[in-house]
Order: sequence, then structure tokens, then C-alpha cells
Amino acid sequence: MLVVGSIVIRVDDISSQRAFWSAALDYVAREPADTDFVLLHPRDGEGPNVSLDAARSERVLPPRIHLDLYAEDQAVEVRRLTALGAREVHWDRRPEDADYVIMEDPEGNRFCVIDATDWGGWSRIRRGRP
Repeated sequence: MLVVGSIVIRVDDISSQRAFWSAALDYVAREPADTDFVLLHPRDGEGPNVSLDAARSERVLPPRIHLDLYAEDQAVEVRRLTALGAREVHWDRRPEDADYVIMEDPEGNRFCVIDATDWGGWSRIRRGRP
């Protein structure tokens, strides 16, 4: 059996990305952190780790993989993430009734903020069953 242990994001500035993702997800870093790799884990112990790897990589759009972050209040989370340095990405093919907002972190790594309340997903997420 396999379990997702960590999702790794390649970054240029590990210090600023550590600050962004720690605040965005309310994660804390496993100490001691290296200068080129940081493992962030949920403060409450629930959920996968997010690791930051200071390794140059070519940005490809659209990305082959991205994070979907489920939100109880999507609008509030989009505003909070924007205040932390994220940017909303406009896509002309996004349906008007989409339950997601495409965003990117300060280095351009894409992720989506999903409104999990519309489909009843929030209560399942809180019980540990997405």
C-alpha cells in the first residue's frame, strides 16, 4: 500500500516560499531545515506534507500537476492568499459556474482554490474523507 507523504514544489527562493506556504496552509517546518530543502507539515498533523526543493526548473504552462486546495469559504481564502503574495490567474476557458479559482504563488507555481461547500465536500474533508 502507498500513501502520499509529501508533495514537492521546486522553488528558487526557499526562504520566501517557506514563508508563503507556511502561512497559506498553516504548516510548520520540520527542523532543522536545510538551505536547499524544507519539509512543511500540518500543524495539527492532518494531511500530506508539502516539501520545498531549491532546484531550478523550467516553468511549463499549463503545469502537468498542481495542488487543489479545498476551502470552506473560497472568497475569504482567495483574498487571504492574495494578501500573502499569490495572484489570481485568469483563463478564458474557465466556465462561469466553475467551483475553482486558479492562482499562483509568488514564484508562479499554480494551484486552485476549490469551493468545497457547494458539493458537500467540506464536511467529508473535515472527517478525513475527500
